[in-house]
Amino acid sequence: MRPATAAPLHLLYGGTFDPVHLGHLAVARAALATTGAAHLDFLPAADPPHRGPPGAAFADRLDLLRAALAGEPPPTVGTWAIDPREGARQGPSYTVDTLREWRAEQGEARPLGFVLGADAFLGLTSWHEWRALFDLAHLLVARRPGCALEGLPPALREALDGRWATEPADFHTAPAGRVAVLDLPLQPESATAVREAVAGRRPPFGLPAGVAAVIAARGLYRDLPPG
Repeated sequence: MRPATAAPLHLLYGGTFDPVHLGHLAVARAALATTGAAHLDFLPAADPPHRGPPGAAFADRLDLLRAALAGEPPPTVGTWAIDPREGARQGPSYTVDTLREWRAEQGEARPLGFVLGADAFLGLTSWHEWRALFDLAHLLVARRPGCALEGLPPALREALDGRWATEPADFHTAPAGRVAVLDLPLQPESATAVREAVAGRRPPFGLPAGVAAVIAARGLYRDLPPG
């Protein structure tokens, strides 16, 4: 899938993971299998600038990710782990800062893909220094059934001209700059639904067993306001 001399493709999967659920794990597995990437790191945001404060602290969300990966079989393609770097920075968790930091560590030549949901992609023009993202990574947009990508903002549509990859495997042939869509099967899991269920004292749906155990043991999400 890539030239023998190319550095292996690395993926970063960004999100709040508040909490991580089976749908997130399904996205990660699909991203690895579709692209043939060597490795994927879950990249939890410490202070997400595009939404309200998470329902659980960064340290708790990090432990929930650890519990999820510890209790799941490894992916059939590549490996996965967690990159906690955004928890070590002060201020908003800007993706562009994270990608620049990663590039400073790994070099400019290594292929890097950033996995994000379609909803986040549609709002990309509101991200800090969003145009710089294309110079730092490929974008792999995880799209659920029924989510259309037609109504893109004009500035984003213009920026994407000539960047669409024929297939995600194209991510291996350049360090950054391409965009592909990862179409997913219908996933019923929802972090919002999990938080609402726990706050309403109802059994949450779609959680790895280890994640559910940590949430129950620490009383996470129990005191969130309804809805």
